Amino acid sequence: MARIAGVDIPRNKHGEIALTYIFGIGRSTAQKILTKAKVAWDKKVEDWNDDELKNIRDVINEQFKVEGSLRSEISMNIKRLMDIGSYRGIRHRQGLPLRGQTTKNNARTRKGRKKTVANKKKAVK
Repeated sequence: MARIAGVDIPRNKHGEIALTYIFGIGRSTAQKILTKAKVAWDKKVEDWNDDELKNIRDVINEQFKVEGSLRSEISMNIKRLMDIGSYRGIRHRQGLPLRGQTTKNNARTRKGRKKTVANKKKAVK
């Protein structure tokens, strides 16, 4: 296995797909990285030689923020929103959707499992 940015890249996949296993790299970013490193997109990882692997590592380290540093930046951005008390920060704090979605019926991904609330008992006459 090739190891880039602390992640084991699968050997049997094309380079364009294999690089997406790194947090912060999608298909288009992977294509840009491979173009800058002068490696064919459809070349499998197991066919990369040491020079190509070194070029890819250099491009990622110099020009992209990935894995741990990207995760910490994202968490710091969310923490900043919560600290300044913005609408999005409050929604993060409450665990509700941030971007205008309705919460009456859906939003189960953000709200978690359903919490059933018992009805009030009717008074006996």
